[in-house]
Order: sequence, then structure tokens, then C-alpha cells
Amino acid sequence: MHRGAEVASSKHKTLEDDKRVLHLALPKRRPRVAVLIPCYNEEKTIAKVVGDFRLLLPEAEIYVFDNNSADRSADLAALAGAVVVRERRQGKGFVVRSMFRNVDADVYLMVDADDTYEAADIVALAGPVLDGSADMVIGDRLSSTYFEENQRALHGAGNRLVRRLINTIFRANLTDIMTGGRAFSPIFVQTYPVMCGGFEIETEMTVHALDKGFMVAEMPVRYRDRQAGSVSKLKTIPDGTRVLKTVMALFKDFRPLLFSSIISAVFLAVAIALFISPLHEYLTTGFVRKVPSIIVSMACGMCSLLALFAGAIMDSIRKQSRMLYELELHRWSQEREARTHLESPGLRGRC
Repeated sequence: MHRGAEVASSKHKTLEDDKRVLHLALPKRRPRVAVLIPCYNEEKTIAKVVGDFRLLLPEAEIYVFDNNSADRSADLAALAGAVVVRERRQGKGFVVRSMFRNVDADVYLMVDADDTYEAADIVALAGPVLDGSADMVIGDRLSSTYFEENQRALHGAGNRLVRRLINTIFRANLTDIMTGGRAFSPIFVQTYPVMCGGFEIETEMTVHALDKGFMVAEMPVRYRDRQAGSVSKLKTIPDGTRVLKTVMALFKDFRPLLFSSIISAVFLAVAIALFISPLHEYLTTGFVRKVPSIIVSMACGMCSLLALFAGAIMDSIRKQSRMLYELELHRWSQEREARTHLESPGLRGRC
């Protein structure tokens, strides 16, 4: 009996050793990397951008999402080896929506097609995503060479303003909000609801990551100004105004109680200011001649209360929405774990 137990134990140990050796011998699946390049009239630079990433990531799938370019951008991207996808709806936000909806990978690298970023720096952003320490990695230009290379002073001022607003409103400590170089995890890409259609997409995805508790990291990336003959599509005043409007809209949607409390405080201050004079007059003379001031003061007081109650209701709705989103993340994680991981990166469905 004792000898039989020893034999059984020995066989069990041998089997476990064989399993361990077999596990070590099996090749591990390489992470699927997708490079996403939004493109609009960038024939001067698109071939170089695709070529740089092809050289650094020969096994990655490189996608160029062409947004109605009037030049040869799409043809040159295809010749350079990229998968070209057409996005008919004009605007970077629509392009990002199409990217995130149709491409499947283990890590996503997004970079502008204007060759203002070093490809090696963008590839390095994948590290924190692959090791599980970040869901979104921001390529920080502002801590690097941006202010030396950028020739448009208003763009730099706009970047600083948006950074200050976002960090103040959402209690963050980010350096570069509007960079076009980023890396994403699958859970972020496949559960992010793109709501805007233009250049304000970078601001929106940053706020989304902060609000939903995703892990966000920053890494410095080198920035260089555009090549001669390459023209920026960003219109400083109109697009800057749209970004600021987006920041305020996101403030209202993601921090409704604070947003409404500020409005309520303004109405309350006006109500008190208007009420002081009639009150002093009544206490002094026993009469009130400034009846319109009292009426306006009461109206402002009512508006203050309404704004506060509206904010409380919207905050409750936001919390319910957050709970549903967390449940969606849980469902997504379970479904992804159940899928096979042997597929190569590719387009999900038709673009």
C-alpha cells in the first residue's frame, strides 16, 4: 500500500513536471498591435509616417482612415503598405469613432498623419498598456519640444488654457490634453462612446477616461513642426472655440452638481445684492419703495433653488449612468475572456 502510494505520487509529480515543461515550450501569442492614423490631405507626409511605423513594427497592422482627402493621401498610404479605410463623415471625431468601432487589437496606437511625432516615441507608449498599468497613455508634447517647434503662439496658449480648465474641473494633473499621439487598451477603445465629431475629440476622450476611472499615464514624446508645404487643418479661432464649448459641455455632463452649484451661487449673490437696499430702507423708514428690486431678488432666489435642485437630479442620473457603465465593463471583460485569442488584428465587420 505504501509503495503503491509512492508510485502514484511519483507519477503525479512527473505529470505536473511534464505540464510545466509543455507550458514553457508552447509559444506565447504575440500581442496584436494596431496603428491608427487619421488622415485628411496629408500627401506630403503620409507615406513617411506609414513607412516609419512599418519599419519599427513589421508585424503590426497599420490603418489609415482617410477623411475625404482631395489629394493622393489614400493612394500613397496604400502604396506604403497601410490598410486604407474611407470615412465619409467629415471630422476627426467621426474618424476616431470608425477606428474604434472597426479595429480589433490588444493595443492601439493613434498618431496624426502630419509627421510631427517621432514614431519610436509613439511605439513606446504601448508599454504601459501591454503591462496592464494603463488604459490610455498620453503622448506629452508640452514637456518636450512643443514650445520650441510650434510656430503658432495661439495654439500653445490654447493648449495651456484647456489643460488648466480640465485639471481644475476634473481634479487631474495632466500635462497635455490635446495631443494626437496616444495608446489605448481594448477595454477603453471598445467601450468608449464617441459623442463629438471634430478636433475636440482629444478633450472628450481625456475627460471620459478621468470620469470613468480608467488608468491614465503620460510619457514625453518629441514634437516637430510641420514640413514645408504641409498645412495644418486646425483653424485656431473656430476650432479653439469649439474645444472650449466642449469643455463646458463636458463640465455640465460629468460634474452636474458642481456646475449647477456655481450657477446657483451666482443667482443667490444677485438676489442678496438686490435685497439689501430694500431691507435697509424698510428697517430705517418702515416703508419699501423699491418693490421691483424685491421682485427681481425673489426671482433670482427661486432660480438659485431651481438650479441647485436640477443639479442634484442630474447628479443622481449621472451616478445611475455610471453604475450601468460599470456593469457594461464587467460584461465586456467576461465576453473578451471567453473569446479565442488566436485571431490576428483586423477589421470587425465592414467599414
